[in-house]
Amino acid sequence: MVELVAKTPCEGLLPISVGDVSLTEDLPASLTMLTARKGRLEACSEVLKSVHGVAMPKPNRATGTQAARAIWFGRDQAMLVGVTPDSSLLNEASVVDQSDAWAVIKLEGDGAEAVLARLVPVDLRAATFKRGHTARTMLGHMTVSITRVGEQAFQIIAFRSMAKTLVHDLQRAMESVAARG
Repeated sequence: MVELVAKTPCEGLLPISVGDVSLTEDLPASLTMLTARKGRLEACSEVLKSVHGVAMPKPNRATGTQAARAIWFGRDQAMLVGVTPDSSLLNEASVVDQSDAWAVIKLEGDGAEAVLARLVPVDLRAATFKRGHTARTMLGHMTVSITRVGEQAFQIIAFRSMAKTLVHDLQRAMESVAARG
């Protein structure tokens, strides 16, 4: 009989440190897509606040902290990261577990912005992309969600199937930034 072994999306690929930048796998307790029911966005936000302490985010924003974060993922949609959604949300939103579908990584260090500048067509400098800002964008040829979670720290969410390519592309950009150092 075949014995299956559970693996994280970036198992065997991370952590990596190059120069002043590190790339680590972030393993939140859960990832859940919330899509507010038609006309129920405010009600969904109120329930989310009351049970998890985070509101439905505005476009291109994230609310909360590492323990519980809601990241804008599209019109009336948020990815709830870190907590299992309370059943009371079912009255206000479609709730779909996404825990096994995504790779979540953290890029941090003094050169993190320079690394992302080589791969992302969005200005992620701190002057325009502050803590709590998020973008659904391209990283190389992959669609990702990038959220600034610290002064020089970004949480990146990509499809699990793209984890190896994601790490490869970021490592090459890290090496390029370090070589300029």
